[in-house]
Amino acid sequence: MDKLKKKKIILTTITIVLFIIVLILIYLVFYKYVLKRSFENSVLDFSNKNEETIFEIKDITFFSNADSKNKYASSTNFTIENLYQYTDMAIFITSPKEEKTLENTLKSVYIDNIKFTKTPELGEASLYYKNISNFSKSDIIDNNKINNRLDFNITSSDEANLDTPTLYNNLANPIVLSYVNENIKTDYTLTDTSSPITYDGSLLKRCGILLNDINCSLSFDIYITNNLNEEFKTTLYIDIPLESDTESIYNGSVTLKKDINNIFYRYK
Repeated sequence: MDKLKKKKIILTTITIVLFIIVLILIYLVFYKYVLKRSFENSVLDFSNKNEETIFEIKDITFFSNADSKNKYASSTNFTIENLYQYTDMAIFITSPKEEKTLENTLKSVYIDNIKFTKTPELGEASLYYKNISNFSKSDIIDNNKINNRLDFNITSSDEANLDTPTLYNNLANPIVLSYVNENIKTDYTLTDTSSPITYDGSLLKRCGILLNDINCSLSFDIYITNNLNEEFKTTLYIDIPLESDTESIYNGSVTLKKDINNIFYRYK
């Protein structure tokens, strides 16, 4: 009788264990199915939202140069307090649709997630907002330095003040930023003053700066909300141009228009 009871207990235990295993297998199959369906639905939703391109960036115009703040000058020598290299960039957001509607006009724009993916060996790299009227000028305005996130004012006024980060809602003006690498040389004295000091990229060569030592790459995200409250995003990856096929910053400056194909994808 004890043996029979023991067998029943063993059979019952085995049955329960098998039942639990079956439940687990059913759960795993069902969970996998739910995940698969959820992924398919999210892909389908993303695809539906991005059937058409609403905003894009097709080109960026760059201007690279250098300048310095001088500390002391005489007939025999010249001391540089801060030798810096700068690159202005005009980023044009456009829309394939020429007619402006609520869909392809701006309600809000901001830049975030600024990363220097390759930092220069010499100097201190920063990113600034710049008024388009100061494009290519070497002025550094401390208040325009971007620390983390840059929010733009959106306007339709013809008399907007572009000294602060401002974009026209109809995409009429570009985002203008200035990359600045300061203190490449500090308290550096040039003793050869037989030829005039030229305040441009040739000063880098004159101070013995190798371009490889000031190469820099950066990236950042641009977020857009249109006037339908739809939200878009793209990521820009930028290599600071110090040379082109025809120009070198050693010879003064570099102007470059780079064709790209950055599409803003809608995520909300």
